[in-house]
Amino acid sequence: MLWLNKLLQSFFNFREKSDGDVVKPFLDHMEDLRWTLLRMLMALVAGMVIAFTFVGDLMQLLRAPLRVVNPELEKQLVTHGITESFMITLELAFFAGIVLSLPLLIYFLASFILPALTRKEKKYLFPGILVSTLLFMAGTYVSYKFVLPRTLKFFFDYSNKYDLRIMWTWKEYLSFSTWMTIGLGLLCQLPIVIVALSLLGLVDYKLLSGTRSYAITGILILAAVVAPSPDPMTFITFAVPIVALYEACIWIVWLIDRRKQRAESLREI
Repeated sequence: MLWLNKLLQSFFNFREKSDGDVVKPFLDHMEDLRWTLLRMLMALVAGMVIAFTFVGDLMQLLRAPLRVVNPELEKQLVTHGITESFMITLELAFFAGIVLSLPLLIYFLASFILPALTRKEKKYLFPGILVSTLLFMAGTYVSYKFVLPRTLKFFFDYSNKYDLRIMWTWKEYLSFSTWMTIGLGLLCQLPIVIVALSLLGLVDYKLLSGTRSYAITGILILAAVVAPSPDPMTFITFAVPIVALYEACIWIVWLIDRRKQRAESLREI
């Protein structure tokens, strides 16, 4: 637990820097964290309740990639245990609740990390949340519409190639498909994270351009983890957009640095 206390203390020290000259005791930071987690939990529960009312429609959406692979495949999925069907719908509502409550989750988290944003900085907060949500939705859509069906087809054809009987379970399919879609959506948050770090002065163009090769290697590794398929097309579909987004982030940070330099030059004059 000692390492956790050190980690929290380091984070709270950064939080105090963003809060100007205000210095809070450790327990006050923990109280803020408790309320932040409580708000995030309430937002997630509300999203789950809304999603659960449309769980039938969500199940139909979940079946669509299976129909692309083989129209009979969705009828071959099985469940084990008396309560598994209910647990599957509950798990599906949980993942859908994350998607629905994502803007609020990002807002509560940003409000905790940066408790004393200036009026000028607050202007970037809501557009940032909007862009973050759109990037997440774009990532999940691309994965749901293109990557997931390709991956399922690869494993379906592989099983048929060796004349293996396919008995996929609903639980395994739900876990696999949600990991694929939400995973790519989270990877698409990379631009928001980098731009936010740049605005906070933690990274700059020189640092990003100098570590480009290491970052791309890390992105490729993450893409390989999120897309656990040996199909090269699936891996490329994951990796190429993220690398392109990272490259775009480098140039966005370059523009931000130029604006900072111009502002500093005007102040000196």
